[in-house]
Amino acid sequence: MHRFLIIAMNIIKTPIEGLLVIEPMVFKDARGYFVETYNEKRYREAGIDAQFVQDNQSCSSYGVVRGLHFQRPPYSQAKLVCCTVGRVLDVAVDLRKDSPTFGQWYSVELSEENKRQFFIPRGFAHGFSVLSDQAIFTYKCDNLYHPEADGGLLLSDPSLAIDWQVPEQLRIISEKDTKHPTFGDFQSPF
Repeated sequence: MHRFLIIAMNIIKTPIEGLLVIEPMVFKDARGYFVETYNEKRYREAGIDAQFVQDNQSCSSYGVVRGLHFQRPPYSQAKLVCCTVGRVLDVAVDLRKDSPTFGQWYSVELSEENKRQFFIPRGFAHGFSVLSDQAIFTYKCDNLYHPEADGGLLLSDPSLAIDWQVPEQLRIISEKDTKHPTFGDFQSPF
């Protein structure tokens, strides 16, 4: 990973082009802390030129695994995600057919302690697992949600071999997320 400082945040480039980990500067004192969670100008200067139009939040308990989700074009979404309460393992899988990292995934721990954010461009499947008793997960999207464009990959696909850091017998997964195709049976729309 390569790191460089942009004013009030540290940007970490991952081995997969376009995926970025953002470490905002946290200012602490006796009252608590202050952190700038988004500044369009600064993020654009860091290479994140998404125009966010929808914010979402979920609350989940330990063992919940959500994903691997994406929106098909023309409704695909870039996301800026973070965990404001608790701790999650966040995962993105490259679905861009022309990418040298097609089919590869990257994960990062996001927590209320580290205040990290994860930027996931269009063309990725996304999911997370909850590692704490409870987690509140928030994300900004650069396109509105369209249920007819929903897509997904099987999060337990052995060919992806994602370590969700939650024992399989303790995972809480929606019925919908158990019915997604494996990567081998998947035709990427990206």
